[in-house]
Amino acid sequence: MLYDQAMEAVAAIRASSTHKPEVAIILGSGLGGLADELAGGVAIPYTEIPHFAHSTVVGHAGRLLIGSLEGVCTVVMQGRFHLYEGYTPQILTLPVRVMSLLGARTLIVSNAAGGVNPAYHPGDLMLIRDHIFLPGMAGVNPLAGANDERFGERFPPLAGAYDAGLRALARSAAARWPEIRLHEGVYTMVGGPNYETHAELRFLRAIGTDAVGMSTVPEVVVARHMGMRVLGVSLITNRATGEETLEVNHEDVLNVASAAGPGFSALIRGVLRAIQSGPGDATPSS
Repeated sequence: MLYDQAMEAVAAIRASSTHKPEVAIILGSGLGGLADELAGGVAIPYTEIPHFAHSTVVGHAGRLLIGSLEGVCTVVMQGRFHLYEGYTPQILTLPVRVMSLLGARTLIVSNAAGGVNPAYHPGDLMLIRDHIFLPGMAGVNPLAGANDERFGERFPPLAGAYDAGLRALARSAAARWPEIRLHEGVYTMVGGPNYETHAELRFLRAIGTDAVGMSTVPEVVVARHMGMRVLGVSLITNRATGEETLEVNHEDVLNVASAAGPGFSALIRGVLRAIQSGPGDATPSS
C-alpha cells in the first residue's frame, strides 16, 4: 500500500519534471530561502502530489522543487510535516521514500532547534553527529508495521546514521566562511508542539543532548532504511539549557532562522560543490 502510494507520487512528479535528482534536501522552519537559489527547476505544490500531506506550519511553504544547485540535480522540500500536525510517521516520511525513488541517494536534512548545550548561541549551526529519538523509543516509529522489502530491510542499523564523510565536507565548507559558527553534536527529537519545561530541558541535557527539536529523525530513519547517505544540520534559534528566564516563541525562531539563512545556504552549497567536484568526494563513509 505505502509502496503503491509512493510510486503514484513519483509518477505525478515525473509528469512535471524529467530531472533525476542526485541529492534531496529538506528545509526546516525559516530556512526555505535556499530553495529560491535552484536554477532551471520546477516547483510543485504538495497539494498536486498524490498522498503528500499538507504543511500547516508558518515558515513552511509546502512545495517540492527540482532543479540544479552548484551543478548538482537536487530535489528540495520547502517545508516538512511533523508528528504534532497529526500525521502518522509513515505519512510524514513518505516524501523521503519518494525522493529516493526519484533517484536521490543523499539526503541533507535541516531543522530549527533549541541549543541545550550552553556553548551554543542563536544563529550557530550544528552538524548532527547522532540522535536520540524519544518518540521512536516509545514506539512512534515510521518503520512500525509490516516491512516492505522493496524499501529496505526489516531491522536497519542506525549506528553511524549521519555520514562522517559528508560531515567532513561540511566542516571544510564552513571553514571558508568565518561568520559561520559550526558545532557538532547530538540532536534529540521530542514530539511537540509545546516547547519544553525547564525540568525537561535539564533532563535532555543530562542524557547528552546538544540541540532539541520536533522533527528530522523520522526522515533520517526512513532515509537509512532506503540506503541513503545523510547529512543533518541544526540551526540553533534559541538557548534551551533549562536556565532561561524568557519564553521562546515561534516568531523569534523564524526571525533567527531568516537572519542565519545566508550562512546556512553557503554551507549547503559548499557541500554540494564538493559532491559535484568528483566521485572521490562522495564516497560513502560511516
